[in-house]
Formats: sequence, C-alpha cells, structure tokens
Amino acid sequence: MKINFSRSRENYFVYRTITPVIISACFLLFSFTIPPKSDKKTFTIVFYNVENLFDTENTPGKSEGEFTPEGSKKWTQERYLKKAGDISKVLSSVGGGELPEVIGMCEIENRKAVEDVVKAGELAKGGYQVVHYESPDARGIDNALAYRPDEFKVTWSQAVPVIFEGETKSTTRDILYVKGKTLNNEEFHIFVNHWPSRIGGEDETELKRMAAALVLKQKTDSLLALNPKTNIVIIGDMNDEPANKSLLETLGAKDYSVEPAAKLFNLMFEVDKQDLGSYSYRGQWNMLDNIVVSPGLLDKSGFRCPEKQGFVFHQEWMEFKNRNGAISPNRTYGGDNYYGGVSDHFPVFVRFIR
Repeated sequence: MKINFSRSRENYFVYRTITPVIISACFLLFSFTIPPKSDKKTFTIVFYNVENLFDTENTPGKSEGEFTPEGSKKWTQERYLKKAGDISKVLSSVGGGELPEVIGMCEIENRKAVEDVVKAGELAKGGYQVVHYESPDARGIDNALAYRPDEFKVTWSQAVPVIFEGETKSTTRDILYVKGKTLNNEEFHIFVNHWPSRIGGEDETELKRMAAALVLKQKTDSLLALNPKTNIVIIGDMNDEPANKSLLETLGAKDYSVEPAAKLFNLMFEVDKQDLGSYSYRGQWNMLDNIVVSPGLLDKSGFRCPEKQGFVFHQEWMEFKNRNGAISPNRTYGGDNYYGGVSDHFPVFVRFIR
C-alpha cells in the first residue's frame, strides 16, 4: 500500500510503501526516545490541545450548547470530570517523575476548566496558577497557561489579537503572551497559540494561518531586536506542520540542522522528518503541535536544550489502536459519539537543563 506522506512539504516530499503496523511500531520507538533524566536542573514546558474541554453550563453568547447535558453530545458532569482527570494524568506523566514547570493548553472553555485540570490528581501537588483571557472565538475555546509558582514567576501577560485583513475584528483565538522568570532569574517569553484550522481546505485557509504567524513574528522580532539572546518559547497547535509556509517562511522557524544561524528554530522538525506527529488524520500523522525557540535556548549558557528538539508524549492508555494495529490519539468524541478518550492530539514537550 503506497501512502503519500508529503502534506505539501517543500523539503520532505516522501513516498513510502509501509504497513500500518510498521507505522505504529516506528511511532512507538521514536516518540519514546525522550531526553534521559539528568542530575542537572531541568525546566520542562508542555503543550497540549485537550480537545474541547468545556464545562457543562451553556454560556450566553457562545455556540457551545452541544456541550451540555441536554445537548447533542450529552456532556455530563461525570464525563467532564473524567476528562479533566485524564488530562491531569497525562500532564503529570510528561516530566518523568517531576511535574512540568509550565503547561500550555488550547481548546479550553474558560479559566475554571484549566483550574479543574491542575487541581486534579498528581498535578494538584504542583500548586499551579493559571493565566487565561477570554478569546473572541465563536465556539468559545481559548488558550491558557498553567505554571508552578515555586519554579516560575509571571511578571507580565497579555492576549495578542489576530485580525485578518479586510475584517474589522478578530475572529480567531488570541495568542497568549506570558513573560516570567525562573528561579535563577532567567527571563522567558512564552507564546501559546491555536491558529485557524484547515476546515474548508488546507490551501483555502492558509492565509489565515500566515496572518497569525505574522502577528507572532512582529512580537518576536521586537524582542530579539532588544536582545538577540532573549529566551523565546512558542508553543501551540498551529494547524500547520514545520515545513508549511506559515511556520517556515512567515514566522521564520527554521530547522537547526539546516540553518543554524536563523533567528528562530522549530524543535519538531526531527519528528516531522520521520513522517510522525501529534495528530493523526485518516491514518496519516501530522506534526500540527509545534515548539519554536530562539537561539538563546540552544547555546551553552543558562537553560538550554541540548537535544535541540522537542518530543511527542504518549502512553498506551492514551491511544486508540485499530484492527490493523495502527495507533492514534484516543479522542473524546467522534461527532456526537462519545468514545471516552482523553484528546485527539498527543502533547508535545521540551526539556531545558542548566
């Protein structure tokens, strides 16, 4: 069976003859090649698209009526609490025994939803605090950041609107910008993203993702102009892959192994080159969840990422396996059908050491 894995990639256009079982095995081997535990100080940042984490109340002005007990999805308090608990279990497992210092999330309805996650299970031990702003997204889904105040102190945050040319107001999620300092007084600039989806066609919607990338680039360019060594971490579901125009050209997030002198680097290129990813669509992996950093986090001083790459995290209980043995994220819903899984994405993470 010949599968086209290219997804309009300009640098990695590959055709392979491979069975779904082999795809599954390769994904398992690669995704668990995570950075080894270190006796040095670590700082872990995770991003997770949690797939429509709504509470059960119908908020006026938002088109979320399906996520209520009376709605088409029969979204009950029991299902909500199970999902929040499962998300917490995933996130508390990423650090390899230590809770992540910073967590970015998208597809959450409100601050309460994030707080219910970080107060559940093992995450509750981290005492996480939350940064969240209401976005103008019509479905009512936002971006958020949770952080351990014993490891990271937030000094500034804002919602950065994304406005499309010819439109008078923003119609997509804001970019969440959070500035803060680690215990050793290193400043981090973190951007949490959820760019416009591909619904309606990848090519037809590309300009909207490029518009989001341009807004982000203007912010990062201004920071790097003040200090080329500043620590910038961009995380999110961009609905594009590393080699797509929005990321590679508009934002300028390059592959470190190809352009080591660039201003920004996408740490998910190494996963992308394996034709693997964080999201599976009709049996094909997509690297839609990205981690981009500035050069200051790839040098030899302060916090740094020695592997120069990010990782996809998953465990067997987070997966769905079809009859051919191919795995994918075990989603919560397919249409109005309740499957009871955690999310239709796997989380991605990067671990810095000093």
